[in-house]
Order: sequence, then C-alpha cells, then structure tokens
Amino acid sequence: MKKRLFKLFKIFFVSLLTIIIFLVVILYFSLHKTIPDGKPGPEADNFALRIKEAVQHDKYVNTDYIQWTFRNENHYLWNKKSGTVEVKWGDYKANLDLLNHDNSTIAKNDQAIIDTEKKEKLLEKALSNFNNDSFWIVAPHKLFDQGTTRKLVDLENGDKGLLVTYSSGGTTPGDSYLWKVDENYLPIAYRMWVSIIPIGGIQASWEGWVKTESGAYLSQEHKLLGFGIPISNLRAWNE
Repeated sequence: MKKRLFKLFKIFFVSLLTIIIFLVVILYFSLHKTIPDGKPGPEADNFALRIKEAVQHDKYVNTDYIQWTFRNENHYLWNKKSGTVEVKWGDYKANLDLLNHDNSTIAKNDQAIIDTEKKEKLLEKALSNFNNDSFWIVAPHKLFDQGTTRKLVDLENGDKGLLVTYSSGGTTPGDSYLWKVDENYLPIAYRMWVSIIPIGGIQASWEGWVKTESGAYLSQEHKLLGFGIPISNLRAWNE
C-alpha cells in the first residue's frame, strides 16, 4: 500500500512539475522581448532633456527632502542635501550615509547593532532596498547619471522611445530601461531589461504624477503585469 501511494505521489509530483515548467516556458516566450537597438547621440540626448523638462528636473535637483513608503513595508526619509537616508522596516532603523559608508548605522528596537558581520549585512540590505525603491520614485531624474548611455529607439507604434543603460552605480549595474512618453514628454511607462527579472522587456507603467512641494514632478503609481506597486506618503520639500 505504501509503495503504491509513493508511486502515485511521484507521478503526481512529476506531472505537476512538468506543467509548471511548461507554463513558465510559455510565459517566458510570450512576454520576453530582446533589447532593441537604438541610435546614440544628440537626438537621444535632446529627447532625454525634454523628459527632464517635463518632470521639472531643476526643481528635483534643488529638493532638500523626499519621503515615501514602498509596498507598505519600507519607509524612507532622504535628506538629499546631506546625502543621508533614514530607512525603517520591521524592527530595524538604518541611517545611511551615501557619501561615507563608514558613518552608516543600524539599530533594532532602538538598540544599536555593533556585531560587524550582522551590521554590514543589514546595511547592505538597507542600501539595496533604497537603491531599488528610490528608482521607482526618481528614475526619470537619473537619465544623465554617471555611467549612463542613451539611445533613441523607434517604437512599434511609430513613436520614439529612450533607451537608458546604467553601466555603473546602484545595486545592479548593466540594467536597461526603454522609456515611453506622452505628447508632453512626460513618462507613461518603461520596459525593463534587469538582472533581477529573467524575462526581458517587462513593462511597468508610470502614472499618478504629482507636483510636489519643491516643484519636482514624481510618479506614485505603477503597474507591473497588472499588479500595483504601492507607494504612499510621498512628499518632497525644501527647508
């Protein structure tokens, strides 16, 4: 009896695994897109400059503080002027110094963590989360970051798009994003070719644009494969 049950379980498990693999393969080939080729140069840079104008990049540069909550879990208060970020999640609170990592600290329930290995792992997590979660807020303001390349791309509908590749910086250098914009050059979506997502060209929307207190435009609504990416408590201001 036990051998028979084991055999039935084995058949069920193999069948289930086969179905899952089959569905993953179908999903991959139905969604995956190769990264497009584009033309670098003045036209691409001018396109990027129009996006910067649309999102009031000059106001963003002069913004002192940005705060937000990402996925109802990670809470941020970014002091852009001093280059520091307060990151809270669960029982932890990190104070990141983006200019001098040695000054960064981490605490659990207001008790400083001094164990070197544990401290470094938690600070790496806090920084990685900040790099990812802030990108969903300020990506259109990072088109000319150091190590970026820009290419003008012909989209399927006849419009133009901007392909931006990050060869350095952040947590996952090498990632590329193809921006789509409206008639005023305000971003409406981008396709992603990033190391953390095995399917290339997945599209995420950029919606819910708000003019913040500092005058910079920030997006607080995104959808990825039909699912929302919750961003709340978004605010940007000056002293």
